[in-house]
Amino acid sequence: MHTAGFCIKKRITVLQHKKGVVFLKAAKIETGKLEKRNYKWIYLFLLPSVLVFLMFYLQPILTVFYTSFTKWDGFNAPTFIGLENYINLFQNQAFLISLKNILLWSLIAATLHVGFGVLVAFVLYHRPKGWKVTRAVFMVPNVISAAAWAMIYKFIFNDSMGILNTLIRKFDPNFHVQWFYNSPYAFWAVTLTWLFYAVIVTLVVLNDLMAIPQELTEAARIDGASGWQITRYIHLPLCRNAIGTGIICSMTSRVAMYEQIALTTAGGPGDDTMNLPIILVKSIQDMKYGYANANGVIMFLLGLVILAVINKAFKMNENVY
Repeated sequence: MHTAGFCIKKRITVLQHKKGVVFLKAAKIETGKLEKRNYKWIYLFLLPSVLVFLMFYLQPILTVFYTSFTKWDGFNAPTFIGLENYINLFQNQAFLISLKNILLWSLIAATLHVGFGVLVAFVLYHRPKGWKVTRAVFMVPNVISAAAWAMIYKFIFNDSMGILNTLIRKFDPNFHVQWFYNSPYAFWAVTLTWLFYAVIVTLVVLNDLMAIPQELTEAARIDGASGWQITRYIHLPLCRNAIGTGIICSMTSRVAMYEQIALTTAGGPGDDTMNLPIILVKSIQDMKYGYANANGVIMFLLGLVILAVINKAFKMNENVY
């Protein structure tokens, strides 16, 4: 009797298991049908964005790449000339100086500029006295355009009425420097127009800091970790992706920097502050569209290299938790 009861229970269990398997299979089939239906709507809603990308991004990029191998004045049909535009670029002394300037500006951006933004983010994260006022003051420059800031700094660095030289002459009455027009001061004057405006970096890092679970910090404190150790071994590693994003944004902005230079030094004195966008615009003004597009391709490739190198260095494709 006991054996028969056991067999019945076993059969019931097997039947229930089979029913469960059938139910799961049916649920998976139903879910698959729903997913296919949802995908149709997803594709439908993505279609406008894809069309906009193809029309206004991919097509112009392909056009730039193609016409960079041509002689083109913007009116007549492009004439294929092979690598001549690229050869002329690398034989242009102003282009080589531009590459050197971009490299130096990128290094400054990745270290001092991003470092300052990260520092401000950590200060705001700990909410010291007056942190709200500091946050508001730090955000204000971001609502002013780069062109406006360039003009403001042009007056700040003015020799006759600028506040900087006026203060210096309090200690040295004979001090006279035209910061934007004398070498080597022009390079550093341009650098100061953007160096300490790292609000984007601060916001991105601060967002990651606020997302860190408090349990991690509390556990570290219980284990006897100091504030510096918590910052170094917990906060900084967990903000790796945010810092990497800040570096990418800062370095690519230096590659594309135009207003600060065009409105202050125009690439001078000589070619001391020359960069690729200035060369590109001058080429367009000279109706050398093929040459300008070759310059644009170099800028595009530099951006891709920066993206790839920083992604690899900061392991941004890996999870931080």
